[in-house]
Amino acid sequence: MSDEIHTDEQLADSPVLEATFGDALDAMRVFHGKLAQEGEPRGLIGPRDVDILWERHLLNSAAVVPFIREATEGRQFKTVADIGSGGGFPGLVAAAMLPDCAFTLIEPMERRCEWLAECVEAMGVRNVTVVRARAEEAIAALDERRPAAKRHVKASVVVPEEVYETIRHPFAAVTCRAVAPLTKLAGWTLPLVEPGGELIALKGRSAQAEIDKARKVIAQYGGVRPRVVTAPVAEGLEDTRVVVINKKAAGKKAAKR
Repeated sequence: MSDEIHTDEQLADSPVLEATFGDALDAMRVFHGKLAQEGEPRGLIGPRDVDILWERHLLNSAAVVPFIREATEGRQFKTVADIGSGGGFPGLVAAAMLPDCAFTLIEPMERRCEWLAECVEAMGVRNVTVVRARAEEAIAALDERRPAAKRHVKASVVVPEEVYETIRHPFAAVTCRAVAPLTKLAGWTLPLVEPGGELIALKGRSAQAEIDKARKVIAQYGGVRPRVVTAPVAEGLEDTRVVVINKKAAGKKAAKR
């Protein structure tokens, strides 16, 4: 493990890329090329990231894949939602690597949704739906199919027809990266997770402190066993951190901590 960020030039021909992305490497090279050419001008990445896309964004995003695979294993419907997808991290990366899962990328900004749709087409991934929506609208779409006593957002939240038609069921796993602290994130994500499913959030060094501050709100939305897991990125690269929160299974009481 190294604290040094490797440049794209250093990693371009590295066996690390094939070892990490496997069959998805060709699609990831397309994504990388599009990011390198258009990412900064379109406001998707910062100027300091242009030469470190592989490690900073793509390999880092790939670190959630084993967690998603485990969360969806054995399920009839391997559904995953990525909240605040932005430039496609981690949702688009994970979708390319997990073709047997159905991904819904939820992003509120129109220009970013256009970007995501362009990337989906260019990369040739067939398991992705892009939805322009705020998290509250996605939750409200599910709330309209729930008994009133189990709703999570105010009835005044208006759900666009496209969102209502697309977000029909909660997801086996919900992912996100750099969206908000857990005190806010829990309420934006856990209502979208089906009972027995998982929230899988890429986080930084403050992950445990975020959990400690958010325990009450996590429990409020049915989250149990919040924990920080060290996630290897690739051999020789710095590990990242993933917060995993289970959604209480239907009919079960949350364990006291």
